[in-house]
Parts: sequence; structure tokens; C-alpha cells
Amino acid sequence: MSLVMEVFEIVLRSIIISGTATLLAVLWSIPVSLTLLISESKTSGVLQDLFNSLVSVPTVLLGLLLYMALSRSGPLGFTGILYTPLAISIGEALLITPLMISVTTTSLKKIKDRVWETAMALGATKFQASQVLLREGLPQVVRSILIGFNRAIGELGIALMVGGNIRGYTRVMTTAIALEVIKGDFELAINLGMVFLLITASLTILVGVLGVKE
Repeated sequence: MSLVMEVFEIVLRSIIISGTATLLAVLWSIPVSLTLLISESKTSGVLQDLFNSLVSVPTVLLGLLLYMALSRSGPLGFTGILYTPLAISIGEALLITPLMISVTTTSLKKIKDRVWETAMALGATKFQASQVLLREGLPQVVRSILIGFNRAIGELGIALMVGGNIRGYTRVMTTAIALEVIKGDFELAINLGMVFLLITASLTILVGVLGVKE
């Protein structure tokens, strides 16, 4: 396999795996964020603080817990998904969930009072008002999704521990770069590193542009 084709394959696999992880995280992160914003109980504040603290959980710790759960002797060993792209996607989704919830709730909180009170004053139900809030805060929601994807695609510990870095199957940019550096083969590592920096830098700039609209 030529260097260009190998780089393309690894980059494409990384995008697909991290994209899947981000979509999975969106399925529960956005509803949880809206629930925390709408709820007026003390519990919601405690949960927000909990998610904020979980943002800094070491990836190797989460990777270890997932490995133990998905291994043959683990409670989820029957699924047989250890060392598969799906395992990496699930791990990355769990990793970025607290980050996405934290960013989404913080961003939407800035516009909640104005949008929520207006919607409720016009006779909207809480569900309808939450839809209006989500629609008005769409740039902020997209921003949190991009931040989550950016975090997922740069993850190493989980991808290595539950993916196994199998060539042509679970090898992604971060694990490939780490392996090539250990081997002393810097050509592939540098090429992947340049593509990785291009992707993350582009997303960071886009996140910054969306942040200006808050």
C-alpha cells in the first residue's frame, strides 16, 4: 500500500469513527442539556457540576474501564465488540458526553431567559419552549458538536486500549502516529500529523466563529 493511500485510509477511518462517536453523544447529550436547563430543581445544578468535573477524566482511565467491561470476562464481553471500530466509537462518545453537555448548557443558558420567557408568555408548553430554545441556540449547539468531534478525533488512550490499533481495521490517526514514532518511521507520522493539525485547526477556527455569535 502506498503512503498516500495509507494516509487516506487512516484519516477516513478516523473521521468515520469519531463522527459516529459524536452522533452517538448527540443523541443523549442534547436532551440531557435541555433537561438540565429547563429543570429548576437543585439536582440539576448538582448534575451540571458533575458533568463539568467529568470533563477532565483521564482517557486512559475510561479506556481501562471499557476494556475491563468489554473483555471476555467482563459484563459486556458477550457483545464481542472489543478491538472493533464500534468499541472506539462508544468509548469516544462516553468521553465527549460531559464536554458536550457542559458546553451546551453553558452556551444556551446565556439566551435561555430571553427565549424561554417570551415563549412561555405566548402560551407555549415547556416542550414547545425547549424547541424554540434549541432552534434559537442552534449555532451554540453546532459549536458544542464540533468541540466534541474535535476532542474525539484527537483521543489516543481509548482508541488504543479498546481498538487495539489493528492495521486496516481500528488504526486511527492518533494510534498510527504513536506507533510510527515508536518504530522510528517518521514519514507516515509527519504526514498524518499534518492532516490531523489541519482538521483540528479548521474546526477550532469554525468553533471560534460560532462562538462570536453567542
